[in-house]
Amino acid sequence: MIVFDVKCEKDHVFEAWFRDSEAFDKLRKAGQVACPNCNSTKVEKALMAPNVAAKKGLSPTEEKHTAEKAFRMLAKMRETVEENCDYVGPKFAEEARKIHYDEAAERNIYGEATPQESEELREEGIDFSEIPWIEGGKN
Repeated sequence: MIVFDVKCEKDHVFEAWFRDSEAFDKLRKAGQVACPNCNSTKVEKALMAPNVAAKKGLSPTEEKHTAEKAFRMLAKMRETVEENCDYVGPKFAEEARKIHYDEAAERNIYGEATPQESEELREEGIDFSEIPWIEGGKN
């Protein structure tokens, strides 16, 4: 079982458990995943942020352990994105627009965008998230 943060068209975010990513996709396409707030079935996976609690006064060993834990979570996030999204490289902004304006099939994508492209997407109301990217996932 896997838990996903799911977001509806009205930006309500909720958690839901699924057997795997494929099960989520099948249930979503069949209209069987509904927002508990507004009952909308127009939902998609939302990016999930790692849960790392900050503590004051950590020893060097505890700081190292916390940093390693954060790194493992970011590596897992990268793995999840790569498994569940299409890589569009430096054409991220272009593809995001095509999807947003129904000029391309709806799908999860990831890639690179310049700070200017990111700002333009925000101004257009195109929903996306920026995440720290761990190179190779094994550093």
